[in-house]
Amino acid sequence: MMSRILAAAAGLSLLLAPTTLVAATPTSAAAASAIRIDKARIDRTLADMVASGRASGVSALLFQDGREVYFGTSGFADREAKRPMARDTLAQIFSMTKPVTGVALMQLWEQGKFGLDDPLARYLPEFGETKVFAGTDAAGKPILKAPDRPILIRDILRHTAGFGYGPGPSFPEQEFDRLDPIPLKLDIDLAELGRRLAQVPLLFEPGTRWHYSAAVDVQALLVEKLSGQRFEDYVQAHVLQPLGMRETGWTQPEARFGRLAAVYAKKPGGTLDRVPDTDNRRMNFAPKALTMGGAGLASTVDDYMRFARMLLNGGSLDGVRILKPSTVKLMATDQLDPRVTDRLWLPGKGNGGFGIDFFVRTGQPKDAQESRGALGEFFWDGMASTLFWVDPANKLTAVFFVQTVPFDGTLHRDLRKAVYGPDYLGPKGD
Repeated sequence: MMSRILAAAAGLSLLLAPTTLVAATPTSAAAASAIRIDKARIDRTLADMVASGRASGVSALLFQDGREVYFGTSGFADREAKRPMARDTLAQIFSMTKPVTGVALMQLWEQGKFGLDDPLARYLPEFGETKVFAGTDAAGKPILKAPDRPILIRDILRHTAGFGYGPGPSFPEQEFDRLDPIPLKLDIDLAELGRRLAQVPLLFEPGTRWHYSAAVDVQALLVEKLSGQRFEDYVQAHVLQPLGMRETGWTQPEARFGRLAAVYAKKPGGTLDRVPDTDNRRMNFAPKALTMGGAGLASTVDDYMRFARMLLNGGSLDGVRILKPSTVKLMATDQLDPRVTDRLWLPGKGNGGFGIDFFVRTGQPKDAQESRGALGEFFWDGMASTLFWVDPANKLTAVFFVQTVPFDGTLHRDLRKAVYGPDYLGPKGD
């Protein structure tokens, strides 16, 4: 079931720490090798994704220099109904919700509502009592202690707070499972999520490791606290509607259900099994108490491209300013201290680090297996294998929709190879 898939995804992890910041942008966009969009090559790649059984349907949209340079699809949004993947197909984007939440919170930072190095507990007092797991005693009982330093807001922006994201073998992960801060029924509000999560011991001292986590849901709670609005209402009013993202939301009108792509789960034998429609309907077409900051949006490729283009343009699109250019640059700058060497699966994303709700490329691809990309790009993806990226060096943005679980990084590798060419390395930087 989709709810179980979502719970499994919550077990992933990320990490970060303060201090040294590495600017990810190249010295100049002109330093990039020119790339030529080969429509036929991308078409073949999308077709192979479906023919190889890795996806039921896929779509990709590319903009460069402010204009559309590619749109293509292959396969079915609904395989059983023979409904093809289309431009207006709605897809669940899961963790591609996270950058939207980050943009909303950074708007409030621009307004002086908080400082990046403020203790989180200054605004959400419940986190002032959160303990750190420090191992077990001779009797096997968990040792819990006050953290060496408070959780900072900066930590929840870069997954270095010490939070987990689901059940697991350690005591904090067992407590996460018991306290259930992100219940499958989504029947609590963000305030209750915060109260429960604050009782879960931290996996590590704040700022010492990168661990993918429920921190972006805490970002959403902070948006509510600082704005005085429901999180979903704030994002709609200050991000989605101003950008003209009219078909993006946590809750969709029932009339759009026929345009929602089905989700397919890949089985060990390689077959794709359809996830029950009842789960898709619950996620996006039924009332729910919990609007997550870390997941939950459904969108179209054109809607999400407007978000990506806004970021490429330094925070504005079509005369509407969402963020200052300096804020976008901050979000697209690696925030990880070099001493943070424990980074879970983050290195598998490429040669880079992590900014504010984005992976940030800080160097050229290291080998042929690494996804192609340019120094200075920033991106994130979703559990159902969706992806977007922003490439300032080539003035390029890309949105890729697919609904395959578990996450399949080979789809991203192949798409990027088709967009850039297999030998592309991009600028070297300084």
